[in-house]
This record gives sequence, C-alpha cells and structure tokens, in this order.
Amino acid sequence: MLEHEIRESIEEVRTGTLPRREFIQRMVAVGLSAPTASMLLMHAGIAQAQPTPAYKPTKRGGGGPLKVLWWQGATLLQPHFANGTKDQEGSRIFYEPLAVWDNDGNLVPILAAEIPSRENGGLTADGKSVTWKLKRGVTWHDGQPFTADDCLFTWEYAKDPATAAVTSGVYKDVVVTKVDSHTIKVAFAKATPFWATAFVAAEGMIIPKHVFGPYAGAKSREAPGNLKPVGTGPYKFVDFKPGDMVRGEINNNYHMPNRPYFDSIEMKGGGDATSAARAVLQTGEYDYAWNLQVEDEVLKRMEDGGKGRAHIIPSGDIEFMQLSLTDPWTEVDGERSSLKSKHFAFTEPQVREAMALLADRNAIQQFIYGRTGVATSNFLNNPAKYRSPNTKFEFNIDKASALLDAAGWKKGADGIREKGGKKMKFVFQTSVNGIRQKEQAVIKQACQKAGIDLELKSVTASVFFSSDVANPDTYGKFWCDMQMYTTTMTQPDPERFMDQYTIKECSTKANKWQGRNIARWRNEEYDKLFAQGEAELDPVKRAALFIRMNDMVVKDNAIIPLISRPRVRGANTKLVTSLSGWDLDFSVLQNWYREA
Repeated sequence: MLEHEIRESIEEVRTGTLPRREFIQRMVAVGLSAPTASMLLMHAGIAQAQPTPAYKPTKRGGGGPLKVLWWQGATLLQPHFANGTKDQEGSRIFYEPLAVWDNDGNLVPILAAEIPSRENGGLTADGKSVTWKLKRGVTWHDGQPFTADDCLFTWEYAKDPATAAVTSGVYKDVVVTKVDSHTIKVAFAKATPFWATAFVAAEGMIIPKHVFGPYAGAKSREAPGNLKPVGTGPYKFVDFKPGDMVRGEINNNYHMPNRPYFDSIEMKGGGDATSAARAVLQTGEYDYAWNLQVEDEVLKRMEDGGKGRAHIIPSGDIEFMQLSLTDPWTEVDGERSSLKSKHFAFTEPQVREAMALLADRNAIQQFIYGRTGVATSNFLNNPAKYRSPNTKFEFNIDKASALLDAAGWKKGADGIREKGGKKMKFVFQTSVNGIRQKEQAVIKQACQKAGIDLELKSVTASVFFSSDVANPDTYGKFWCDMQMYTTTMTQPDPERFMDQYTIKECSTKANKWQGRNIARWRNEEYDKLFAQGEAELDPVKRAALFIRMNDMVVKDNAIIPLISRPRVRGANTKLVTSLSGWDLDFSVLQNWYREA
C-alpha cells in the first residue's frame, strides 16, 4: 500500500468513516502487523479509548501488600527536588496535588473540592487568575489539618531561589493569595491560556508548612522531611532506603471513601527494565513495573507466560539525543560546561547536521522498539494538534561525511576526523538500560563509518537521573559531549514541556544544575515565541507558535529526536490501574485494586 493510501485510511478513521478494527484489518492485509497498525493510529493522535475503570472495593484496606518495581530507585522523597520521574513517583505515594490529568487530558480533583471553570467562577474571562476551592476535612499524616496556608507555603518555598527547587519555574512568576482557610487565588502577570500548572500533577504536590517551614530557603536540603515525608496521600511513610526501597502503610484517615484498597505498598528500586518486566509478566513476583524500555519481542515472549501484560499508553514522551554546545571538559570561572564556553565541534551547524544524519531512527524503531516507539523528527509529538508537519529525518552517512569534509574536518591516518589539532572523539553517555546501550551501538556504528569516534558511557540510572549536586554524572550537569534519555510530557499542553529550551532555564552552577535547559541551547527568538505562547488565548494561534518552536530547536540540531514513546508498563493480569499518558503512574494510586 502506498504511503498516501495509508494516510487516507488514517484520515477515514479520524473522521469516523472507517472503524478502527477495519483499519487494522486493512493494514494487516497489506503486510503490517496489528501492533504496528495501532501505533500508526497512536502516532496520528488517534488513541484507543482507555476508559477509567469503575472502582469496585466497598471498604478501605484488606487488599494485602502492593508490590511495585521501579528499576530506577527513588533517591529522595521531596517532590520539589525531584529531578527525575523516579523521585516524583516515590514522592507521589505520600504527597498530593490539587488535581491530576486523566488519559483524555481532563483534570480530576484530588485535594481540590472542584475543578475551576467559568461556570463556577473559578476562571476569569481575561485569563489572568484562577481560584481553587480546597477540599475540607483533609488531614496530613500526622493529624494536622490541610489548609490554604499549606498551598501558600508551597508556593513561597518553591519560588525562593535559595531553595533551588526544580519546580521553581512553575511558581516564581505567579502570585498566590489566601482567600479564606480553604480557598486560594493564583494570579498571573498576563493572560495565561494554560493555567493548570501550579498545584497540578507531578509538579503540583503540596507540602506541609508545619513540617518544612523551619527549613525554607537556604536550609531546604537539611529538612528531615526530604527523606521522611508527611503528606495527605493514601499511604503513610514507613521506611526509605534511597535507591532501593520505599515502604508505606495504609492511611486509615484518607480523605476518599473506601480507599486505598491495599494495606501497604513496597516500591522496589534497582535492577533493570528487563528484569522488572520478567518479575511482573513472567514470574508474577511483583504486581506492577514502571517504564518497560525493553525490546518488543522480549516483552511478547514474557507476556506468553500469562502472569501479566504490557500496558501501552499514548503520551508525549520523547527519546532524544543532546549535543553539548558548551565545553564540558574545561572549567571557566570554576564551572564546567559554562555558558561562557563553546564546544570545539558542536558549535558548528554543519557538524550538528551531520550528527542528525548519522542517527538511524528507522533501524532503532524496527529492530529495538517495535510497537513501543515510533521514529520521529519532532521533539513535540503529542497531542496531535501540536505536531509539526515541517520536519523530516534522514539517515545518510555519505551526506554526513560530505558535510564534515566541507566544514574542514578531514580524516587523519587513523581514520578519525580532525581540524585545528582537535580530533572528533566524543563521549556519549546515557543511563544503563539494554535498549539504550543498543541505541548507542547503532549510532556509534554509523559515526565510525563517517570518521567519528564515540566513547560510550553508561551511568547507573539512579545516579544519572539524580538531583545530587555533588555528583558529576547526572544528566542535569551534562558533563560530556553527547547524551541520550527520555524526557516526559506530564500534561496535555506543551508549555511546561517546551520551556526547557528557554534561556532562563539553562542548567548552571548558579541554579545547582536544576535548570531544565540541559542542552544549554540559547535563542532569543525562541524566547520571544515562548512568551507569546504563554499569553495567546486563541488555541489555533497558540498551537502554531509551539509548532514553530519545535521547528527551531529541531532544525538547529542541538537536540536530535529519535523515538516518540508511548508509556509501556507491566501489570499483573488482576491488577486494576488508571494510567494516564499525561501524569505520573501514581497519579490516582488510591484507585488501584486487585480483582478477585
């Protein structure tokens, strides 16, 4: 079937003239597999409906232990220092936001009494403020009442530069005021079309004033609560061994009826994605496993065991490479990768373009990811209305070599390109993961043919994704030439996703390497577009702005998108979850239960 015919068939599904099942049958008839056909629809923004299962338990507790595997073990339990998903998830067991995102991109209240709207008076017509009514009768795990003062404190805590919170970008440009004991108002400096950021989802978890108040600002890292959380969530803290195990017990005073179902939770860290998949899908030793970045054929074999199955949830997550634009090997004013420095090769546009041509995305998708990823040229892939039609990718070693020749990088006697006494020898790092090491190998092989020598470095995931300011191997420092990982999109809007290319978000020593612009790519025109996008109330014009932003960063090749990744999780066949592609796995942990 020709490519344009596939597109026409997808459009028929979109318009409702071709049922999803018939589309898959049509694709299978021309040689595609059913999972590949489903992925085509997913990548086109046509996700299979994921209805939220009805909650069946009629009483709190009685479900025994819930055993979950996060092969990147949590290293801290403070949501505003959580630089990686593992720490956000560990924190989410205990802490809660006002609202979360379901799989359809709708807000669901948690600590909020209701979702603000024009109808209930929560949203103003000018887009400059939102008023949240808080749920009454909620208590912290130590019995203290949850009130508006805790929201106000969380805002002050996160926005304080001395705190160095990773969530500072969410809170520093808003003003939060207390209306009454259970009502707060969040005001914006300008019209704000996407207002559901502060106090919402992964970055919205609220911390108790009475616990963290004495440790605000410069003392923030000294707080015992960073490792011993006191939250409002369905489980109370029992024990924590960083990088290894988080334990919680049922919160018998939880503010939702008949919840939680499980009596306790064990979040085990360490190992790797393959062993985690095996422990759930094949042996049934655990109930649930996060982020199964495992070759698709391996997953299928494990599923045959019948103990568990893989859940594939559409999302905006992206596996990509970053090229360092600063010098990671030389200190300037006591700082490696200083914004005052330049990388000896990657500051040249021709070199970056050549590197993009040496990424064989199709091979990575076909032979490694299968149904669990789609090759892409875009950083911003979902929701579909934000996906750019203006980019494309190509794998072409000859074309890359010609670009490097023209830029003056000539092959030496050892076959490695050099110019001005500098050889094209780069350190390429990522986390320890079977898929990622194979991705590295694919890219290294192409680079070798083009006269580039890559030293492959693999860092233990719990270290790579740590927010430890003393560790030189964290991805936030990016003290090497190239690196690769997945960045997650935690809301069905690109604003918080695309702010990671604004100048103010550059990761530096001054912000303790907590800035989200880890690539340290700087473009003033991009910043202007981003500012427009923050204030544009017309959804069509706003989408066009974010498409232009995507095109700018992609076409400059400072980052190289590889695979658009749905979220792949493993669960026992009897475990009922409510997973969302726009929020944390534990976003509605209180609703998980086990079928009889």
